[in-house]
Amino acid sequence: MLDLLVTHASLPDGRTGISIAVQDGRIAEVTPGLDAPAHEKLDAQGLLVAPHFVDPHFHMDATLSHGMPRVNRSGTLLEGIALWGELKPLLTAEALIERALAYCDWAVARGLLAIRSHVDTSDPSLLAVDALLEVRRRVAPYLDLQLVAFPQDGVLRTPGGVDNLKRALDKGVDVVGGIPHFERTMADGAASVKLLCELAAERGLPVDMHCDESDDPLSRHIETLAFEAQRLGLQGRVTGSHCTSMHSMDNYYASKLMPLIAESGVSVIANPLINITLQGRHDSYPKRRGMTRVPELMAHGVNVAFGHDCVMDPWYGMGSADMLEVAHMGLHVAQMTSQDGIRQCFDAVTTNAAKLMHLEGYGLEAGCNASFVLLQARDPVEAIRLRATRLKVFRRGRLVSETPGATAALHLDGRPGETAFMPRRGGATS
Repeated sequence: MLDLLVTHASLPDGRTGISIAVQDGRIAEVTPGLDAPAHEKLDAQGLLVAPHFVDPHFHMDATLSHGMPRVNRSGTLLEGIALWGELKPLLTAEALIERALAYCDWAVARGLLAIRSHVDTSDPSLLAVDALLEVRRRVAPYLDLQLVAFPQDGVLRTPGGVDNLKRALDKGVDVVGGIPHFERTMADGAASVKLLCELAAERGLPVDMHCDESDDPLSRHIETLAFEAQRLGLQGRVTGSHCTSMHSMDNYYASKLMPLIAESGVSVIANPLINITLQGRHDSYPKRRGMTRVPELMAHGVNVAFGHDCVMDPWYGMGSADMLEVAHMGLHVAQMTSQDGIRQCFDAVTTNAAKLMHLEGYGLEAGCNASFVLLQARDPVEAIRLRATRLKVFRRGRLVSETPGATAALHLDGRPGETAFMPRRGGATS
């Protein structure tokens, strides 16, 4: 007997009337119209079942700290970095762990079951590193948490920065991070990329660098990162996050750069909510959007994912762990409003992000982990439009969260008694 059988599901690839059989935490079969004995049955009623959401770029050590010790009045990236510097001496492991665990609760409720979080290694105490390693241990039964050793103040710019980062890796941090554009000179930035990629190659670890989070079109560390990925044989293991300077680059240089990124196997993460908020701050009008060239990179074969980046921290006072909100902003900023473009934005917070993080057993095929979400929508386009309610969230076959459907009661003469904001299709009720 099966543990769980989901019937009448729609899948992101357009298949409908699908049954998903679950046994021992894994998907045993995905096929139309299957009916078999099961301990639990769930009729999806034609709604969308999707693999769980994935956030490949986040800062969990700072999350939910908004207003501590003060609010970022200008809303700028640099004031946020300065404010984080003020906050670090006040941090305690207990408070950091509690905020991170609370955020993970939000994530599970949103169907977000895998997060890659950068953790600041600039403080020699590595307090935040130890705290998030403990969080990773605690949430392991219900959420995959990858940690990136992130030298927020610059690995070369910070006294002892290289040693701090190595000690973080020795403690069990998963990924080598960097921030070359925040080093003191362009040459130091390039040197940091080389040093950190060599360290990752030596230790057999992935790389994920904050790269060119700037409006400066001459900030071109992504080029160095792509070169080092090829030189060291790190193809498929390297990510450039943000890459916002590409939005300001001239088309001729970008036409050279994007094939280089694709050839090197480097993935790119855009962070739509934060990029559109923090970039272009020095512009009057016309004002640059600031997000990297998402559709163009995808067209060149680059694996592009979307991250949330920040939630209620020194850089961003908004957010609620909703990756559909991220996708929604992404499609608007990148003008990806074709049907294919919208679906690509859905992939950017699911399959593309999972590929970047090398998540084992991810997907909706036989043999994959039974970790998926039932959404109050019928396809990815509708899911993004509605930022659809996560009706049920399963982690390896176990229900970990459920939310009542979003339905408004109406009191209008001659009109239906309720609406779920879903237009009729083929005579179906909304």
